[in-house]
Amino acid sequence: MGKRNIKSGVFFGLLVIVWGCRGSHSEKLTIATAANMRFAMNALVEAFAAQTGIACEIVVASSGKLTAQIAQGAPYDLFVSADMKYPETLYVQGLTVAAPEVYAYGKLVLWSATDAGQPSLDILTAKAIQRIAIANPKTAPYGRAALEVITNIGQYDALKDKLVYGESISQTSQFILSGAAAMGFTAKSVVLSPDVMGKGRWIEIDPSLYSPIEQGVVMVNQHPEKLDKARLFKAFLFGEQGQSILTQYGYAIN
Repeated sequence: MGKRNIKSGVFFGLLVIVWGCRGSHSEKLTIATAANMRFAMNALVEAFAAQTGIACEIVVASSGKLTAQIAQGAPYDLFVSADMKYPETLYVQGLTVAAPEVYAYGKLVLWSATDAGQPSLDILTAKAIQRIAIANPKTAPYGRAALEVITNIGQYDALKDKLVYGESISQTSQFILSGAAAMGFTAKSVVLSPDVMGKGRWIEIDPSLYSPIEQGVVMVNQHPEKLDKARLFKAFLFGEQGQSILTQYGYAIN
């Protein structure tokens, strides 16, 4: 697989992003959050804190990186993943309170912030499109979905040397937004976010071209004293207001 490294900019480049509500650190819920959920989670924790008074903090990275951190004892209370594979792994290892549950289904888009033309799968093989950004398929479920798309349209061999890999969907989106990649695959939630909406052009990818992106949530058993608060957040995530926020950010719900 052809691979090039590109340094990301400030906007999406931070692999760990902390967003705090009210209260002291010891009282906060710490939520490990897949990078595609960065913007939606900001809205979720703001609404949750307003409703319950419970302080929140989010740590954002790829699902694979967060899983490794939890396995190594990172002090997270919940893990909101981009797929079911990683939280299932933690559950099998006995690191979660219960089995993961699907809270939403992610959608993949092809996005361009340059003058490369209207995004389409057909245009990816054009000589003018020299770099195509995707998230690392080894650690990021949206990267895995993008690779499935490229393979399923029969263009992997033609495109493999054009691919540039971000460590998470946030870094991948920075490659696209900065113009370092002419086009790239990202989460629909990114292009619908307040910071990005209206920048460039994008199309939603036919979901038949990739496996469903079942996004899962689990409560981590690090802090028994905070499980009641974690359960409240999980209930909020599955409740009417939480599901409405997810829909606003382009996720499909049950």
